[in-house]
Amino acid sequence: MPLTPVIKLIANKSDKYLLERIAKRDPAGLSVLYDRYKTLVFSVACNVLGNMEDAEEVTIDVFSKVWEKAESYTPQKASVKVWVARIARNRSIDVLRRRNVRLTSQSPTWADSCLDCLPANGNPEDDLEMAMAHRAITNALAQLPPNQRNALSLAYFRGYSHSQISEILGEPLGTVKTRIRSALQKLRKIMGDDSKGKTNLNPNPDKLRINN
Repeated sequence: MPLTPVIKLIANKSDKYLLERIAKRDPAGLSVLYDRYKTLVFSVACNVLGNMEDAEEVTIDVFSKVWEKAESYTPQKASVKVWVARIARNRSIDVLRRRNVRLTSQSPTWADSCLDCLPANGNPEDDLEMAMAHRAITNALAQLPPNQRNALSLAYFRGYSHSQISEILGEPLGTVKTRIRSALQKLRKIMGDDSKGKTNLNPNPDKLRINN
């Protein structure tokens, strides 16, 4: 059967179903998953790397990794969406490290990258969802005290370890760990309160992976 009809048949299937097809080397499954999460992956990469060209390269690389590692996905550990986003973040941080980017106290956040950085999917509903998710994260981070927001941003968006952040900020390691822990606790509360409102697009702070 030609690829396009298969894509139409599975377009509304679950992420888990698509990943199972990808694990069996089905290009149709990868095509659907790519269309579903390419904007998310690009956004994560763009926020870590700070430019669209590198983010586009990482996006292609991420879905190559999804193709290679689909069999290793464990549903009990994370949703497919979180798993893909985590690959995107880790690959983006790898790019930064290959550049030998020096330690810097400049802490990028989702607020630092314009919504125009998000590529259009060709699907207005998907574009709106990503814009709303971006805004929800920006608003939540803005409610954190500056010292907590700075430490969390360095950990998540730059991939710095706690000890590296301690060196950058000139603060004791215990202070850095406390700030990040407090920031995550406050984000859980903010996101939890927001989820009772009009949108359910907010990410789960528990899924943030911080290097120790």
